[in-house]
Amino acid sequence: MSRGRISSAKRIVIKVGSSSLTGKAGSELDSAAVDRLVDLVADCRARGAEVVVVSSGAIATGLVPLGLKTRPRDLATQQAAAAVGQGLLMHRYTESFARHHITAAQILLTTQDVIHRSHYKNAQRTLYRLLALGIVPIINENDTVGTQEIRFGDNDRLAALVSLVIGADLLVLVSDIDALYDAPPSSADARRISEVKSLSDIDEATIGGVGASGVGSGGMVTKVEAARISTSAGIPMLLTSLAQSEKALAGEDVGTYFHAQPSKTNSRLLWLAHASTPNGRLIVDAGAVTALIERGVSLLPAGVTAVEGEFSAGDAVEIVTREGRVIARGLVAFDSAEIPQMLGRSTKDLAKELGAEYERELIHRDDLVLL
Repeated sequence: MSRGRISSAKRIVIKVGSSSLTGKAGSELDSAAVDRLVDLVADCRARGAEVVVVSSGAIATGLVPLGLKTRPRDLATQQAAAAVGQGLLMHRYTESFARHHITAAQILLTTQDVIHRSHYKNAQRTLYRLLALGIVPIINENDTVGTQEIRFGDNDRLAALVSLVIGADLLVLVSDIDALYDAPPSSADARRISEVKSLSDIDEATIGGVGASGVGSGGMVTKVEAARISTSAGIPMLLTSLAQSEKALAGEDVGTYFHAQPSKTNSRLLWLAHASTPNGRLIVDAGAVTALIERGVSLLPAGVTAVEGEFSAGDAVEIVTREGRVIARGLVAFDSAEIPQMLGRSTKDLAKELGAEYERELIHRDDLVLL
């Protein structure tokens, strides 16, 4: 998909950041900003697109009712702010969508809902059904009970994963930063990057920092990571501001457009790379590193020198070089307690001594993704 075909996208995920809905830290929810976002969603639906909204803002919306001027640093107060703000935020969305006779549905997710495959499928079924019923799902992290979820990346990564879950045609990140620049946007010589055809072309030195408002938890790093996830799945991403979002979704040259990669990574491996949480590590020798990277083979016990952590068969683990570099992630076929006796040995020898069930890979190539 090129910019010229953005307006033809049939399934869109739109993520909006806290700062776009509330402005500077300590300010109230901006009703006009909510209306503008809702109008954008309504326009997309009017041309036949299905839309899922991933909305930040629960914690920021709860600041004023709690008498707070800035986003709290401690987890308990963040959760309290989210508990107060989530209802207010959803109430405002419901009112605004009612102007267009559109029904919205609230979905609160935690990282567990995209880490565990069974939860992932449940979320997928719910979202598919809501879209089929003509409902606009509004997704936010469940910050009221979450721990790591609050630091999940200001919903940028979550939005990218939701795009995978529903098979979106386009991911749109609406931010207070209207595009990706080749230098800090505050610099006089900073130039907007109109399109990114390959993420390898981006200079990491130009990426960093959270938004200027002080109410979000993300930044350009998390937005580029979201682009990495979505474009690897063949889903293009558009980064823009709320003020320019209408033009951006009409295909005009505003914001930054991240092209989808021509060769897709399947969604299962993307889930493994970006949504799973590793429970342990397998340390491998140089020969195994070469075989995995250059030949794309399965990981056999013979190439493993050590095991770290406690895990069960089917858990995600990292594959690490002796120098400590993580090169891959995979779903291991054995419990951690079983592996020490297998290290450095061939599967045939293991089968003779321990039984036929040991004549197999530690991690099959279909359950392994290079990082």
